[in-house]
Amino acid sequence: MSDEQKPTQPVEELRQRKIRSFVKREGRMTKGQSRAMEQYWPTMGLTHEQGLIDLAEVFGSEAPVVLEIGFGMGKSLVEMAKAEPEKNFIGIEVHGPGVGACLMYAEELGVTNLRLYQHDAVEILADCIPDASLDRVQLYFPDPWHKKRHHKRRIVKEEFIASVRQKLKMGGLYHMATDWEHYAEHMVEEMNAAAGFENTATEGNFVPRPDFRPLTKFEARGHRLGHGVWDLIYRRVN
Repeated sequence: MSDEQKPTQPVEELRQRKIRSFVKREGRMTKGQSRAMEQYWPTMGLTHEQGLIDLAEVFGSEAPVVLEIGFGMGKSLVEMAKAEPEKNFIGIEVHGPGVGACLMYAEELGVTNLRLYQHDAVEILADCIPDASLDRVQLYFPDPWHKKRHHKRRIVKEEFIASVRQKLKMGGLYHMATDWEHYAEHMVEEMNAAAGFENTATEGNFVPRPDFRPLTKFEARGHRLGHGVWDLIYRRVN
């Protein structure tokens, strides 16, 4: 290969840039989910193509904003939005059936203070969310990528933490939860090394599940079986 044909960036750097924290396992939508997408996405959906958004314009109100990354089927996110109508909520999820299910449940509960993205959270944070605009960022039960060779896919790492910090208001909270103890320890290690955050725990590194995070059926079953769940809440301090 001639010098003119050689890539301008190392192959390893290009490969690393393409590593994602999720795998797109796109199942088929149910009829109800498809109907919800058709009916409610025009009013509740946001797209990456819109670019940087004006939160007050998007919601039609000035209110604290909570953003959840990877909301799954959206049940707990909708319940939180229903329980805290004085706040506005944004959810980000890559899987279509989950987005459809979330829209269905939001309609069922009459929730209007919720907007959704179906896109990669890293790109949404970078391109769409204003700096210092969020009161809380939530990351519940992300894929732990428990095999050592997959640890590079874990979302809780230096670059992502810095992005979350940039979008949080001063004093804003970054709340994580996981049912994998080793991942919980990894989260603590990464967060303690990150600039601009302090752990809100008063004893040890973890906090009790806060009232605003609903207890899922999966989590309740895990408790009955003696499985642990670890909550971490860090505050942006500079």
